[in-house]
Amino acid sequence: MQQSGDQHEFWPPTDSGPQRQLVGYGTNPPIIQWPDGARLAVSICLNVEEGSERSHAFGDGMNEPNPEYDKAFPGHIRDLATESLFEYGSRVGVHRLLDLFIDLDIRCTAFACAVALAVNPDVGRRLVDDGHEICSHGLRWTELWTLSREEERQHIRDAVKLFEQVTGARPTGWYSRYGPSINTRELLVEEGFEYDSDAYNDDLPYYVDVGARKHLVVPYSMMYNDGQFGGRVGGAEEFLRYLIRGFDYLWAESARVPRIMSIGLHPRLIGQAARTSVLREFLEHALGRGEVWFARREEIARVFRAQHPPESL
Repeated sequence: MQQSGDQHEFWPPTDSGPQRQLVGYGTNPPIIQWPDGARLAVSICLNVEEGSERSHAFGDGMNEPNPEYDKAFPGHIRDLATESLFEYGSRVGVHRLLDLFIDLDIRCTAFACAVALAVNPDVGRRLVDDGHEICSHGLRWTELWTLSREEERQHIRDAVKLFEQVTGARPTGWYSRYGPSINTRELLVEEGFEYDSDAYNDDLPYYVDVGARKHLVVPYSMMYNDGQFGGRVGGAEEFLRYLIRGFDYLWAESARVPRIMSIGLHPRLIGQAARTSVLREFLEHALGRGEVWFARREEIARVFRAQHPPESL
């Protein structure tokens, strides 16, 4: 059972937002029966952001940092080269990855910015037609802590409206850019979201108190993420070994404790051919192990909530 921890004079409560979640399940994690007897759930998260990032073309008066390497470029001048690196993800990378998922019969969750799908509706339609989940990654690729509470509320509502226009449905989940503001979770509950992935603190879902509601968090990971190409891992082969090591350990651990492995992908990064080749090799390794459930996050939320409703934990 998850405990919130007692308050002590050396750990005063804060009035600046949600309390820390330092005490987890400990030695008593909830036992989850994944479908078809799987022992490990693997959540592929495809971050579809291209076309919604900061740019002079969007009137932002600034450029998004280059996704491949640091380079000196004056921020007040439009950076066409960096824009084109993002465009590779929406023109080529995303379709290469979706082709791979079809080949291997894997479904993913797309952390999609609403504007990214609006400016490239073919990608939005393909995600729906191929059976992937669309989880809201915001209206644009926006850092929510830069917004006031009311601005953030409007951002969430505008995102939902645009998703409904582009895909015909509203997302049930939410994931913020680089984390939420102190207001995000309360606003998501008010707007009817079923879960969010704005945490990196566990390998299992858990509930948090948001007002009178027990709200479900399905944690994400920055570790098994192609953002590691930004200097933490050297190249494609090293990333492959990194993924396999993480998967094999979690797969072995899952014999006694259920686990989720969240893998973050970006079409502009992993969608390059050599990197997609490595991703294919990893996915084939995981499939070859067996007893693995490649799950959309809304499915994980549904299974967890059915087996462990809020009142049971």
